[in-house]
Amino acid sequence: MPNTVRRRHWPFVVGGLVALVIVAALLFRWDWLIPTVERRASAAIGRAVTIQHLHVALGRKTRIEAEGVTIANPPDWTPEATGGAGSSTSTSASGIFATAERLGLDLDAMALIRHRQVVLPVIDLQAPHIDLRQRADGRNNYTFVTPDSGGSSGPETKLGVLRIADGQVRAVLAKLAADFKVAVETQDSKDGTGQIAAQAQGTYADQPIKASFLGGALLSLRDSATPYPVNLDLSNGPTRVTLAGTVQDPLAFKGTSLKLDLSGPSMDLLMPLTGIALPATPPYRVSGKLDYAGGVVKFADIAGKVGASDLAGGLEVDTRPQRPVLTADLSSKLVDLKDLGGFIGAEPASGPNSRRAAADGRVLPNDPISLPKLNAADVHLKYSAARIQGRAQPLDNMRAALDIENGQVHLHPLSFGIGNGQIIGDITLASAGQQIHAKATIDFRRVDVGKLLNATGVAKGAGTIGGRAVIDGTGRSLAEILGFGNGELKLFMGPGGNVSALLVDLSGLQFGNALLSALGIPDRATLQCMAVDLTLEKGLATARTMVLDTDEARVGAKGWISLNREMLGLVLETDAKHFSVGSLPTPIDVGGTFANPSVAPQAGPLAARGAAAVALGIVGTPLAALLPTIQFGTGEDGACQRLLPQVRSAPRVPASSRNR
Repeated sequence: MPNTVRRRHWPFVVGGLVALVIVAALLFRWDWLIPTVERRASAAIGRAVTIQHLHVALGRKTRIEAEGVTIANPPDWTPEATGGAGSSTSTSASGIFATAERLGLDLDAMALIRHRQVVLPVIDLQAPHIDLRQRADGRNNYTFVTPDSGGSSGPETKLGVLRIADGQVRAVLAKLAADFKVAVETQDSKDGTGQIAAQAQGTYADQPIKASFLGGALLSLRDSATPYPVNLDLSNGPTRVTLAGTVQDPLAFKGTSLKLDLSGPSMDLLMPLTGIALPATPPYRVSGKLDYAGGVVKFADIAGKVGASDLAGGLEVDTRPQRPVLTADLSSKLVDLKDLGGFIGAEPASGPNSRRAAADGRVLPNDPISLPKLNAADVHLKYSAARIQGRAQPLDNMRAALDIENGQVHLHPLSFGIGNGQIIGDITLASAGQQIHAKATIDFRRVDVGKLLNATGVAKGAGTIGGRAVIDGTGRSLAEILGFGNGELKLFMGPGGNVSALLVDLSGLQFGNALLSALGIPDRATLQCMAVDLTLEKGLATARTMVLDTDEARVGAKGWISLNREMLGLVLETDAKHFSVGSLPTPIDVGGTFANPSVAPQAGPLAARGAAAVALGIVGTPLAALLPTIQFGTGEDGACQRLLPQVRSAPRVPASSRNR
């Protein structure tokens, strides 16, 4: 009997349970699961996540939609009122890192049931807004620190197509002096996966920035089997960057086939984009192949022009050390000397910033040399120029090896070819507070006199010059380093050469001989020796020895050259070695400034010769006019044997500078 009663009641029990399930299904709201979803999402990313509404449509492909999604800033991020371009309020200031009107996911339920694998064929983002902030101390709100998962990551999540509509990113980055907005959306593509399009506008490095990017579907970044297309066009101030090609493995940036094109008015403006300090240059345009492997960015097959100079070679930047390391091997077939002005602290001599002389009339480059920027990276550069061109310059070729380590610059060597000879410099620059401490040794090895004089356009000669210069100085620019520096200059030239007789004759105002020399009679004066010995102390160069000895005359100089004031105070004296008529054997004053020198004979000796004519009672006769122009030939040979050993000795820096 009891069994019969139970059999009669079970349909009512089952029916009741079914009714309860139906009622529960009718009354159930997915929003009830929001606290659980928020808790798990917050734990996964280490940020507070909130959701306003949750919708789920069950099926083989279950559709999940979350509305009013927000992600908070890091827990220790203090909200701050950060104004900015085009907005009076800030998501970051309210403590929110990102928001989205709707986040939609398609979940493959069968893959989850059968293989316990999360497969998301489609992800939709409607109006996502992200606010990126970085403060002056480097702290930011976009570095995620996720909790330790204990080493169990579970099955890999497979992602499909990501669709973004009306995406907005705001970036305010204090250390980069940047404040810009990026509009992001997904556009249709031929393969149906979509492509990401982004437009950026604002400021970067305190200069206007504008960029457009077109790339493959965002989630296809994970697919290393399919090349990811990249097309970027960016302008930052006057600098223009274009990047086009594909990347085989975008997340690892491997298998690249990218062409990079850079152009702008000066390479020093690339500092904010590259992190590498470069000198001021004329307008440039260079292109090459960009690649990345193991933390090293490579820019190969470089070809382009800087001013009137061509440029080729390659470089790479190792980003793994705390201070990046740039290694480059560059060359030019033809370089214009004026394009190298920025390497010595001068403005390039072409382009909108060109100049020929400073407004104050000074000649030595007075633009500050900035070493603090050089601390941004270590540099190892080799450069060679097969041929040098430039107005009134004698240089044939150039090579340089530059090392920058810990902000200290070492050029070893900086070499210029002149005929069969060379000028070779070993130069070190190091920071000294707000100034630069420079030490340089410059060797003159068989420098071709002919090329030096031909560059002047007024004289000729032959032979070779040897010698050495040393300098030790401190200042903010090349002008200050020389203007307050110490050192010596020694140059010599032995027998066997010759110089234009016009040059020798004019140095003594021998007008009669100068006229014949200009006509080529004689064309050259045979050189016995040339000796220059200058000491430099606190920017004042004093002539200990300055002699040019030829078979025609011996020219000597004494006085000073102020590199600080850029002024000249020299006196030239010429002693003819043969009887001559028509010369003015009087000392010549060379004065004025570097920019505007003056050359004039001293009036006293000429007046004395005129007085001699009066004393002899020959005033009014032709002899009165000839007497002041007669030289009997008092110059002596043999000066070279005494001077050359002294000048050939190694120069030194005065003791006063070594103790600075």
